Amino acid sequence: MRKIHVIGIGAGDPDQLTLQAVRAMRGTDVFFVLGKGEVKDDLVRLRRDMLETHVPEGTYRVVEARDPERDRGAEGAAYSPAVEDWRLARAGIYERLIAEELGEDESGAFLVWGDPSLYDSTLGILEEVLGRGTVAFEYEVVPGISSVSSLAARHRTGLNRVARPVQITTGRRLAEGFPEGVDDVVVMLDAHQTFRRYADRDLDIYWGAYLGTPDEILDSGPIAEAGPRIERLRAEARERKGWIMDTYLLRRRSGDA
Repeated sequence: MRKIHVIGIGAGDPDQLTLQAVRAMRGTDVFFVLGKGEVKDDLVRLRRDMLETHVPEGTYRVVEARDPERDRGAEGAAYSPAVEDWRLARAGIYERLIAEELGEDESGAFLVWGDPSLYDSTLGILEEVLGRGTVAFEYEVVPGISSVSSLAARHRTGLNRVARPVQITTGRRLAEGFPEGVDDVVVMLDAHQTFRRYADRDLDIYWGAYLGTPDEILDSGPIAEAGPRIERLRAEARERKGWIMDTYLLRRRSGDA
């Protein structure tokens, strides 16, 4: 039976890999890597750097494939179907890789940014592949340090206050309104800098981009003051690298829900 490891590799720092992740990597024959084109070659290089750091040379091979494009212009009712189309296209690639590149007695691995349980599609896609019944395998999941954990650590803060909840959401959901009854909101996948809508609120922002990598950028403070700085830093970084991955925590200063 083929075996697949879904390994959380943290936010980019090879030192943030867990011992469990390293053991799983050292027990893997084939690593599957989906590239996103020249603009995001950094993400492939970071994965290869982790392998070179933690896995003996000559004990594994890397198989690369091109990640399918997703319709990022889809909005409203078209958004969910666009994501589903992309996931199905990815499932087809995973299915082919496992069937053609992995021997019956070999183990393969997908190296997942952050933690596989948090805003990542790999587990759902593998279930889709299994459901098709064309290739059989078993898989296990190795948790990783998420960008949320890394963000809190780099800003030396917790995610919530005593007896109060914290909510993790997306920029798309934040655009619909600040969550009721919550003082601390972590925002991921925000391509539109939705925090700008709350510049007049009594909020602090803790922001980080390229967390865990040599390009890491951090900023924080009252949102009215830090917001414009973050917009400028974000624009400069995106222009320089061609892409950006960032996360932030919005914190209500008054503590009144």
